[in-house]
Amino acid sequence: MIGFTLRRLVLLLPVFFVVSLVVFFIIHLVPGDPIDNLMRAGSTPEQRLQIAAKYGLDRSLVEQYVTWMGRLLTGDLGTSIIQGRPVSALIARNLPYSLELGIAALLFSTLTGIAAGVIAASYQGTRVDDSITCFILLGSTVPSFWLGLLLILVFAVWLGWVPVSGARGWSSLILPTIAAGLGGIALVARVTRIAMIETSRQDFVTLLHAKGLPPFIIQLRHVLRHAMVPVVTILSLRIGWVLGGAVTIEYVFARPGLGSLLIRALNQRDYPLVQGCLLMLAMAVIIGALIGDIVQAAMDPRQREARA
Repeated sequence: MIGFTLRRLVLLLPVFFVVSLVVFFIIHLVPGDPIDNLMRAGSTPEQRLQIAAKYGLDRSLVEQYVTWMGRLLTGDLGTSIIQGRPVSALIARNLPYSLELGIAALLFSTLTGIAAGVIAASYQGTRVDDSITCFILLGSTVPSFWLGLLLILVFAVWLGWVPVSGARGWSSLILPTIAAGLGGIALVARVTRIAMIETSRQDFVTLLHAKGLPPFIIQLRHVLRHAMVPVVTILSLRIGWVLGGAVTIEYVFARPGLGSLLIRALNQRDYPLVQGCLLMLAMAVIIGALIGDIVQAAMDPRQREARA
């Protein structure tokens, strides 16, 4: 198991290099220039050149990338061009809000999705299964930002039960969690249902029924445990979503976080800040996949042997 984990960690190095390349060069393809946001009315071309030289924007993209990567390897994400503050400090200030929303949405979607999948598989072919399947289909198709606006209109504006926006206390977290977690509920429920139905058709389940074990014991103690391997795969991929999946939700509910920080930085063409945010989001997805591989290998040795 240790060797498997070390091999997976070594594979992260080329992945990190490729991700850094994509993150750096893709932001420079976006039209616009951060210098435009710093120039005052009546500024001369010489002043523009001075500002470009100050932030290293007068160099070639290759030189800028080498400089950025050199600083990145020492833990320096650079300085925000517009705000004039270290990118790491800005990310550290907004990261807790994104983690708060992401973890709440992940727990909500995981627990509710597994419960819905178990119920649907237990009542396969009945109205209960059909109702949950319809909900899964609805949750997979409804855009999260539209759902967020609808929740604000009903529960914040009309009923006044929760705050409209911001991050003031636990009550302001309810609507964003529901809006961000609905799609996850549908995904987890669908995978859980399919995995449990396939597992329930195996021979060992028939043997358990023949021994006279209660059906609910078989479903919860044996079938669900074996069906959790594909569910863990889905959840591991959604670990990265904890940081990046709620970007639109943060913007709709005017919450602080990496999503709101990234959108503001994009509007201002703040290259160092955009690069720092995108790199954080990309690495969250990569680390989530790594955790999923390790957990899968721990749960099922056959997975570890197949990927060795």
